[in-house]
Amino acid sequence: MRVTALAGGVGGARFLRGLLAALRSSPDPVRRRAQLTVVVNTADDVTLHGLRISPDLDSVMYTLGGGIDEGRGWGRDDETYAVAGELARHGQSPTWFTLGDKDIATHVVRTRLLAEGRTLSEATEQLCRRWEPGARLLPMTDDVVETHVDLAPVPEAERAAHDGEAGGRRVHFQEWWVRLHAAVPALAIEPVGAAAASPAPGVLEALRDADVVVLPPSNPVVSIGSILAVPGIRDALVATAAPVVGVSPVIGGAPVRGMADACLAAIGVPTTAAAVAGLYADLLDGWLIAEGDEAPAPGPRPLAVRRRPLLMSDPAATAALAGAAVDLALELTGEVVPA
Repeated sequence: MRVTALAGGVGGARFLRGLLAALRSSPDPVRRRAQLTVVVNTADDVTLHGLRISPDLDSVMYTLGGGIDEGRGWGRDDETYAVAGELARHGQSPTWFTLGDKDIATHVVRTRLLAEGRTLSEATEQLCRRWEPGARLLPMTDDVVETHVDLAPVPEAERAAHDGEAGGRRVHFQEWWVRLHAAVPALAIEPVGAAAASPAPGVLEALRDADVVVLPPSNPVVSIGSILAVPGIRDALVATAAPVVGVSPVIGGAPVRGMADACLAAIGVPTTAAAVAGLYADLLDGWLIAEGDEAPAPGPRPLAVRRRPLLMSDPAATAALAGAAVDLALELTGEVVPA
């Protein structure tokens, strides 16, 4: 069985770990042998201190490879920050994006490979040889795409609470997310370069040939939305014969994790499970939501909605949620799923 997922961010990475656990521990031999391919958002990528950083690729790679900082959900475990301290002493900015010493090694390898003419796909494949994530990780594109955010003006009386930010300018997504914690309202969010990008090798094939496609509870605007902004990917999801099942990143009108509500507000979409499903209405076949949340209104294609516990509070709960997504997908294909 071929399972393809689109993902980005901490929630996406943790869901994928639960998905692998659910598949590998299944009593069904077909699921145990399933091959997982993950198309990962790269619009969060940024160049800092001369290093090319791919936060979502690294979070997925470290999480599945057993090297993630479990408390934060990003960066390396047992990390140190000697290099970051020295950069600060040299007056090198930015200081709000702190790179750990172990993490820097990843970025050095990626940057060197790109400088040698390798593609991001090739660099990712080589990095995964060290981490052995148990899944094939594909960047959404080998082209450079970077999300930029237009900040609303910040009244002078409020600037001290936002690190002195005056707003009224365009910044890289990482500055808005990490330095400003998405607290300054965004007037617009744009994955710059996405419209001219091409899907990375293997991406369209992974969607076309899949038996199951899963959309984890990743940020619908700057993770899943950025992947869908690459020409060809959305069309491939609409056309695939595989059922496409998504997991709501919203419970009771609030994001399960992170600041997705700030991203949704920037594009004028309410923070509800039904509204997020509307962003995927042309491609979605199944949707998992929390008890008490409203189901989406009928859309352009039939949508099977199931209510399940969505909190990924521990590995067992995460595996159960991921398993429920696969169950729904197989139910939609007509396979009988054991109770």
